[in-house]
Amino acid sequence: MEQHRTGRPQPRQQPKPPLSAPGTLADATAYPVPARPPRPVPPLVQALRRLPNPRLTGLGAGLFGAATMLALGSLDQLLFDGSAIVYGLLFLPVSALTALWVREADVVIAPIIVPIAFTVGIVPISGGSGGFGGQTMAVVTALAVHAGWLYGGTLVAGVITCVRKLRTMGRRQRRGRTGGPGRRG
Repeated sequence: MEQHRTGRPQPRQQPKPPLSAPGTLADATAYPVPARPPRPVPPLVQALRRLPNPRLTGLGAGLFGAATMLALGSLDQLLFDGSAIVYGLLFLPVSALTALWVREADVVIAPIIVPIAFTVGIVPISGGSGGFGGQTMAVVTALAVHAGWLYGGTLVAGVITCVRKLRTMGRRQRRGRTGGPGRRG
C-alpha cells in the first residue's frame, strides 16, 4: 500500500560551491567593494509615496469612476450651474486616478471605463427635459458637444495604462533573465 505525503514539499537547497584552499589565488584577490550611498529622493516623489495606493478590480474601478463622476456632475450642477469646463477639468484627474488605481491584471480596462464614467456623470449637467427621450437626447448632445474633454480624459487613461503595462512587461522580462521569483517552468 502506498503512503501519500501529507506535508508540503520542502524547496530543494542548491549545493554550495566548494571553498578554495587557503593560500590560493582566489583568497588573495578578494577586495571589499564599498556600498554606494543611497540617492536622495526628491520631495515630490516622497509626497507621492505618501498618497493612498489602492488596487481596484476592473469592476471596482468602474464603480469608482462612475460614482465619482456622478457626484462631481451633481456638484457641478449645484454650484456652477452645469459648467462644462468645470466638469471637464474635474474629469481629467478622475481619469488619471482610475488608471493609476486599477490593479495590474485589469489595467487594460481603464481606457474603457473612463468614457462610461464620463457619460454617467454628464447626466445631471446635460439639462434634458421632457421624459426619458428628452433626457437621452440631452445626454447624447452633451457627449457630442463635450467630446474634447471625453477624448482628453480617455487619452490620459490610455497613456497611464500604456506606461504601467510597459513597466510590468519590463519587470517580468528582467525577472525572467535573472531567474528570480515569479518564473514558471
